Formats: sequence, C-alpha cells, structure tokens
Amino acid sequence: MPVLLFLIDTSASMNQRSHLGTTYLDIAKGAVETFMKLRGRDPASRGDRYMLVNYEDVPLGIKAGWKESHATFMTELRNLQANGLTTIGQSLRTAFDLLNLNRLVTGIDNYGQGRNPFFLEPSIIIAITDGNKLTSGSGVQDELHLPLTTPLPGSELTKEPFRWDQRLFSLVLRIPGHASVEPEPLGGVPPDDSAITPMCEVTGGRSYSVFSQRMLNQCLESLVQKIQSGVVINFEKTGPDPPPVEDAPPEVKSGPQPWHCCHKLIYVRPNPKTGVPIGHWPIPESFWPDQNSPTLPPRSAHPHVHFSCLDAEPMVIDKVPFDKYELEPSPLTQYILERKSPHTCWQVFVCNSAKYSDLGQPFGYLKASTALNCVNLFVMPYNYPVLLPLLDDLIKVHKFKATIKWRQSFESYLKTMPPYYIGPLKKALRIMGAPNLLADNEYGLSYSVVSYLKKLSQQSKTEYDRLIASIGKKPAPEPGIKVRWRGGGAISLAQRRDFTQLLQSITGESASMPQELSSKEFQGFHLALLNKSLKPQSLRNPYDIPRSQLLDQLSRMRRNLLHTSIYQLHSVPIAQMGNYQDFLKAAPQPLRDADPEQPKRQHTFGNPFKLDKKGMMIDEADEFVTGPQNKGNKRPQGDSSPMQGGGGPKRRRCMSPLLRLGRAYTPPVTPPASPRPTADAEGSDDEPDFVINHLNENHYSPERSLEPECPAPGPVTPTPLDPLENHTDYPAAAGQGVGESGGLSPEFRPQRYLSPTALKRQILSECIEVNNQLRALITKEIRKPGRHYEKIFHLLKEIQGTLDTRLIFLQNIIKEAARFKKRVLIEQLENFLEEIHNRANNMNHMNVL
Repeated sequence: MPVLLFLIDTSASMNQRSHLGTTYLDIAKGAVETFMKLRGRDPASRGDRYMLVNYEDVPLGIKAGWKESHATFMTELRNLQANGLTTIGQSLRTAFDLLNLNRLVTGIDNYGQGRNPFFLEPSIIIAITDGNKLTSGSGVQDELHLPLTTPLPGSELTKEPFRWDQRLFSLVLRIPGHASVEPEPLGGVPPDDSAITPMCEVTGGRSYSVFSQRMLNQCLESLVQKIQSGVVINFEKTGPDPPPVEDAPPEVKSGPQPWHCCHKLIYVRPNPKTGVPIGHWPIPESFWPDQNSPTLPPRSAHPHVHFSCLDAEPMVIDKVPFDKYELEPSPLTQYILERKSPHTCWQVFVCNSAKYSDLGQPFGYLKASTALNCVNLFVMPYNYPVLLPLLDDLIKVHKFKATIKWRQSFESYLKTMPPYYIGPLKKALRIMGAPNLLADNEYGLSYSVVSYLKKLSQQSKTEYDRLIASIGKKPAPEPGIKVRWRGGGAISLAQRRDFTQLLQSITGESASMPQELSSKEFQGFHLALLNKSLKPQSLRNPYDIPRSQLLDQLSRMRRNLLHTSIYQLHSVPIAQMGNYQDFLKAAPQPLRDADPEQPKRQHTFGNPFKLDKKGMMIDEADEFVTGPQNKGNKRPQGDSSPMQGGGGPKRRRCMSPLLRLGRAYTPPVTPPASPRPTADAEGSDDEPDFVINHLNENHYSPERSLEPECPAPGPVTPTPLDPLENHTDYPAAAGQGVGESGGLSPEFRPQRYLSPTALKRQILSECIEVNNQLRALITKEIRKPGRHYEKIFHLLKEIQGTLDTRLIFLQNIIKEAARFKKRVLIEQLENFLEEIHNRANNMNHMNVL
C-alpha cells in the first residue's frame, strides 16, 4: 500500500502570479489533482493512501493523516491559504515523523535483527514549493536544516529522520510572471538548485525545476512512474576494478567512476497471489550484536552494501530459499550489463557485520540476468559459500541425517553467523525438510534492549493515538485583551437619572433606554489578536498613542472588533460559495426584532427551487402565503373588517412596495360605535362620501408636495355637520376633547363637535385603516391565477384619501401587478389611472370657472 504524502508550500511567496494568471498555490493544487488523475489510471492505485501537510506548526500543519478520508483530503487541499513563512525544515520533519509514527508498533524496522527488504511501507513525499529563501521566526537561512528534537519515540535508533523506503521528490515552481518569447527547451526536466535538492538526493529522490505548464505535466507523469515498491541501498565498490572484457574496448579513464558508488532503489515485487512481498533472508546489520550491551547503536537509514569486482560463481541449491531483487537502472547496472557476463557474479558485503572481520562475510551477490536486460541482487544466507555446501551435503550425501563431523562443521559456521539469522535459518531448514538443528535463541539481544524496544512500541502507540486525535481540531482561542470594568465610583452617562431629560433637551426626542444597566456587562469579553507578534496594549487614553501609530492602532482596533478580514471574505473556494446555510450557522446571533409581531424573513439564497410554490405564479424572492395572518394580533371579534378573521393568510415575507407602506405605522383599532336611534339612515350612508368630498378640497396639482399618508393642510371649520353625528361617540383616543399639545382643551367643547386637529387625526386614521385592508385584499387578488379582475377594480373604487393618496396607491398596484407579469391587468390599470387624471383635470377646470 503506497503512501503518497504531499507537502505544499503555504508561505506568503506562493501568492505570486505566473503569466498564466494563477498563483503558485493554485498551480500546486491543480498539480496535486492532476497527479491523482494520472495515478488513478493504474489498477494498483486502489490501495494508495494520500496525506497532506503544509508549513504550519504541528498539529495544524497535518491536514490529512492516517485516518482522514479522500473527501477530507480534497477539502483540506482546496482550503489551503498562503500566509506563512518558508519553514520547510520543520515541515519535512513533521512529514517524516508522521510516516514513521506507526513503524515501531508494526515492527517494520526490526532494529538489531537485520534489515528485511520485504518488511516495507513504500512512501513518496512530493514537495511543491517556489524555491525561495528559507524564512523562519529566527531569520533567513541559506541551507536546509531539520530540527534535531522530535516527539517521536525511538527516533534515536536511526541517524536520519527518514527510512530506506521513503523518498522525497520536489517540484520547484519557476514559472515566470511574463510569458517568455524564447521556445522551451526539449528533453528532460533539469534538477533545481534550491536548498531542498540535496535532501531529495539523500533520500533517493530528485528535484524538478518547472518553468512552464508543459514541464509540470511532464514532471507529474514522471512522478507517477516513480511509485514503485522498493528500498534504497548505497552500493559501494571495494577492492580493485574488474579486469576488462576481451571484446570490450580498453578503458582510458582513471580515478573514481560513477558506477563505483550508486545510491539507488531495489524493487521489492509483491507476491501476485497475496499482494504482499515475501522474503526469507535479511540484509545484515553493520555491527555484531552483543547480548551484554544495554543499548543498540544507531543505524543509518540506507544500508551501505559493498560489492567486490572479483568474478565468482553463482550458487543456488534446490530446496534452499533465496531472495531476488531487481536494481533500479543506474551507472552500476549499465556497467555490469555492458560486460555481458551473465554467468558470473559479484559478491556483496556489509562492513562490521562479522565478529572477527571488518569487511564481513558475503550475504549475496549481484548478477546480470540471462537476457542482459537488468541486474538482480540475490540475498542468500549469511556467509553462503560455507553454508550452502554443508546443506548440499546434508541433502544429497547424508540424506538429512547429520553426522558428528557435519555437526562440528555446522556449529563452527554458526559461530561466524550473526544470531539474528537463526530464525530465518530455522524456517529454511523446515522448508527443506531437515531436522531441527538449532537452539531456541531467537533474538540475540540483551534483555534490557528487548524491554526498551517493547516500551518504545507502547509509547509509539500512545503518540499515534494522540496525534490522530489532534488532527482536524481547531486551535484553542488565544488570550487576547481582556475587557475590565473601570467603574468604581464613577457613573456612566447612560445611568444618570437626568439622562432622559438631557437627551430630550438636545434632540427633542425621548429615549427608550433601559432603566438599569449592568456595569459589569462586558467584564468577561476578550478582544482577539489577529497578529500573534503584537503584544496586548491596554491604552486607556487615546492621547497615549503616538502620532505615527494612529492609523495602525485604528486598523488593529477595527480588526479586533469585527474579527474578520476583507481579504478572507473574498477568498472563498468555489466549492463552498453555495453553502449559505453554513455561513448563517457560523454567523453571530442577530439582535432581536424591534417589533415581535413582524413576520420573520426567511433566506432563500442560492436555491430558487427551495420554496413550495404550490402552483402559484410568484416571484423567486417571495414566499407563498400560508397559515393565519393575524397570529398574535388580538383584535375584537366584533370588528366588521374583512381582514380580522382568523382564516386569513399569514404573510411570512413580502418584498412588495405596496405592502411595505403600511408597516411603519399600525393604526389604533377602535370598536365601532353603535348608531344613535335618532340618526338618519341616509346620513350614515353618506358618511364615506363626506369623507371623500372633504379630502377632495385639495385636488391634485404638480406644484404641491405628495404626502400619501396625511392630507394636505387646508381650512377646516368645526361647524356641526349631520353626517358626522356617528363620530361623536368615539372615545378620547380618537381625538375627543384633545388639543394639539395632547392635553385637555382649555375651553369646553360639546361632545358632538371635534377640534380641527382631532378631526384630522380621526379622518387620517380611518383612511389608513381602510386603505391597509384594501391593499391586502387587492394584493391577494393579484396573486391569484387567471384574468378575473372585476373585484380588483371594485376595491379600487373604495380607496379613501386625497387625490395624491389614491394616485400613489394606484401606481403601487401597477408595480405589484408588474412583479407577477400581469400585462392585461397593467394595461387596464393604466387606463383607469388615466381616467382619474382626466377627471381631476376637469374638476380643477370647473373650480377655476
């Protein structure tokens, strides 16, 4: 199961733009997605595990680890932002520690007991950066340095932070900001000269210097081919060079050659049946294990294997298992293949692996394939030139019945073999069918070392669980500036008893302030600090701020108060632009409505199909009218208004300008007065005509201001009129006995007479109430499908108020009809409006005459 870890540079320099118009960070995100598409073509990619790490501190820098799903990986990739420093050393250490976190638990490294190439977890780290200077909190660095301290248990057992099955590749973006006129060079992609290149070469990888989008795609295709199961080994020549081949041309070169030292991969192929690599023999350690030693010496990440150029005969015995690994193409493989000697081999050694020899004993050999198309590494038992003849004699001569002389030779061999080969040798003898010839000494390590390794395994498991639990969690809120109450004996302005009178004397209006305010209301508040390097400043006096820092301090106060940035508001990924509901949930709780009776507005952002229109032809920004309208509005049941019934529709949200006119003012509801017995029936029928005629004293004129809510001022004489007899029984709330100042009239007025101000208020309240009811009924009729508009025009004839009021009312009705695209109704309403204009002009002409 290959592990593909992407290390994305999120420093601020990744915000620079290329000539393609995209930032380096966007190019990096697109490169990751392209790589995954190319890798998905391979059937072996079903077992891939993707991880994501950026340049933030641990654990915030780990965006996707061992437990995160593919969807989480893609989400975190899209949400990356470039706003930090180029701390690539710390980020590389984080990536290696994340990969090595579970190795001690699974026992892959097998410390002190040889290196098993078939125990591996192939991992590839792909770093995408811009190759700029390495910046950190301490300054700018010229070289790449990885931190020495790490919380990973057992890190002291390996000299390097990486392992032999982990390779680092880097894509260094060098795409210019302006398109180059020169044609791109053809051929391979050159390595980059940035600080990360030596680290790539040490791990067995390489770097790519990317100058164009074409080169980037070429690099991604090359990286897909690099995903191979294998381990990296250092091959070094020991001894003299081999003699030249007879047919080969004479070599003139002298000194070290490229094939003398190669740092390449050996392919560990998985078993076709099980999908897991299978092997038998380890590569020996570079030290002789001592059972009395309390500690283990640290090993290098890549084993140093020395090969001797002396030709030897390849040895293979039936029933004796061996391991065969193919070498990655390198100058060494090219040199061996050019010699064209597939029947000879070069023995391989590990220095200090034997007890009494510096070079050690051979544990295998390098040999070219018979077809001369590759070079293979054969891993055999330790000191196989001695063991294989003994096993051959045991099988063919002694028929698995060991003699005393054979046992003596076998025991002398065991003294030169490292103790950790006893276990593999037992398995090999069992496969051969030979009797048990070895003692039960499995480890060859001291008790303190075995106990220490078990303790490290438990600590690694604990650290693994802790890190997995911390990934994805939001950081704890940092302490900001605490708001402290500095009240003491001083009383705030809002708590003064004469505050209402003071405010009224200044503005002329009364303040609706709470009578009691908690002086410690904001005591637990904290002002957040967006800039971590900024120290909290408790400035009590604005004059304490230096003049040169006024603008900066004001900007900080604004950011701390709003806790947002204008740049972050407009940097929303495309995939999240429609998540308006999530934005509402994260938004702070709004203040309560000033009018609790007001219907709440529901958001329908981004989804025109969210509403249940039920076949109604309504606007997308509006919502269907359902449910009772007068919820919470308790009115007496005796009112004869057609909108007082509980079965009327409830208006949840309406954007109509017609219905918004009456929301600002709700007229007082007064019960209708009982008619007097002496009142004439004809007088009561003429009452609406009187109101209309009375308001028609001010006819429509363009020179006068349009005020639809109140009649224009005019001479009103308080003469007793018979049609107003029914209005004398209204209570004082309707204007009875109330003067302009709101108090009682200084002179006695009979109950059947009204003052001019009270008369205006009475007429105005009736006009508003009637018009509001008509407005709701007409809007309901407009919303109905069909072309039955007789009821609308019947209701329009009952509009109360001046000519200006009726004209504006009719214009709003036309706008409402336009919202629902009622073209026939609009045409009839315009004709009706023109008729009213003509009638008003004729009336003005008669008044002039």
